[in-house]
Amino acid sequence: MNQYPNPHPGQGEPWHQPSGQNPGWGVPPEQHHGGAIEPYGGYQPAVPPPPPGEDVPLGTIGEIAFSQHTVITPVGRFPIRGTVWTVNDMSRTDRATPTWAVIVAILVFWWTCLLGLLFLLVKEEKTTGHVQVSVQGHDKHYTTSIMVTHPSMVGQIHQQVNYARNLA
Repeated sequence: MNQYPNPHPGQGEPWHQPSGQNPGWGVPPEQHHGGAIEPYGGYQPAVPPPPPGEDVPLGTIGEIAFSQHTVITPVGRFPIRGTVWTVNDMSRTDRATPTWAVIVAILVFWWTCLLGLLFLLVKEEKTTGHVQVSVQGHDKHYTTSIMVTHPSMVGQIHQQVNYARNLA
């Protein structure tokens, strides 16, 4: 007796339907209308798409996008030349002994005495906070906050801002 279903179903099996026939559930595809998501009245996207022929964004920093010649923010577009970029690192990294290591050290201490205390040497780094990135120029100013969960994310944000500064 075969315990696995036939990979090539035959005519009598319920899931086998010749191509082009409705399997008998739901509305046939040719009668289905809709499925398109239409925005509510008055909806405007936060960042309008670039006009045809304009340069496309080279990078994004939070809600700020930038291209070769333009900065795109939710408050509008403006030329990148002459902009001032500011980065404020408001994150911190704590180093502590994790809870599981303390519990294992207590449990193992009763059987091996001082050997269990080695688990207290285990350290774990935890990064919390955010990085603020501001861009100002041409009578416009915008600030975005980016949550940080790893120290390398701060370095990546600084690299992106330096790239945008080079374009400015």
